[in-house]
Amino acid sequence: MSTILYDSDFDLWIEQTIQQLKDRQFERLDVEHLIEELQDLGKSEKRALESNLMVLLAHLLKLKIQGDAPETMTGSWYDSINEHRQRVQKSLRDTPSLNPYLSRAVSSVYPDARKLAIRDGKKAKFGVRIPLENEYPITCPFSIEQLLDDDFYLNES
Repeated sequence: MSTILYDSDFDLWIEQTIQQLKDRQFERLDVEHLIEELQDLGKSEKRALESNLMVLLAHLLKLKIQGDAPETMTGSWYDSINEHRQRVQKSLRDTPSLNPYLSRAVSSVYPDARKLAIRDGKKAKFGVRIPLENEYPITCPFSIEQLLDDDFYLNES
């Protein structure tokens, strides 16, 4: 019955599963789908962290490489850095078990963040210099501490 409900009305399946857990009706649980959903929930948390890290890294890279761009461009990068940094920090606060994954997540998403920054850099207009692809570091130039630091915007080393 639960398996059929899972396929036909997911929200009702969730309500029923919660009630079965509250009532300790463990023998009635759709264990297979419950395990699947719990695994997906963990993956979802990681994907959200990765997505926010990718945008944060891309805008930090743009600021690093095209920091001489007009304020009309850099202002939106600063706003995005602030927003996505806050989202990353919130994810880590709400789900502390993601902390050990952070370094691996940065390594995983950096190549895509770099591509995004390069692609956006090629769209520069109004006399803003278009950076060469090799100006963007192959490996992440920012430490975890810098990424999480509310006051960090440029790698000034």
